[in-house]
Amino acid sequence: MVCYSLDPENPTNPCKSRGSSLHIHFKNTCEDHFEDLQNAESDAELQGLDVDSLVIEHIQVNRAPRMQHRTYGAHGQMNPYTSSPGHIEMILTAKEQTVPKPEQEVAQKKKISQKKLKKEKLTALE
Repeated sequence: MVCYSLDPENPTNPCKSRGSSLHIHFKNTCEDHFEDLQNAESDAELQGLDVDSLVIEHIQVNRAPRMQHRTYGAHGQMNPYTSSPGHIEMILTAKEQTVPKPEQEVAQKKKISQKKLKKEKLTALE
């Protein structure tokens, strides 16, 4: 089982996705985390959640160990060829739907200014 750095606030239906040692530089992952997002969305479809109502609750990117290779250099020398991969974890949750208040309660709580009250009294007396 994979450990995540954060437990979701709503543990009933979270969609989790994690990628380890991805060949994406850890500093440039804000543009390149779409694969991980697609994995989380497919997980949500399997759980029976509406994909359009999902909200990203948590994204974390960590540095992975460097991958070292060698490449040919000038005059028969070998030069290091390193990459900086990253670990990505993402948690999606369903957005809670808010229920609007009835209009009657809103009308009762609405305050009227003193000027408007005086104008209403004057028009009622005339």
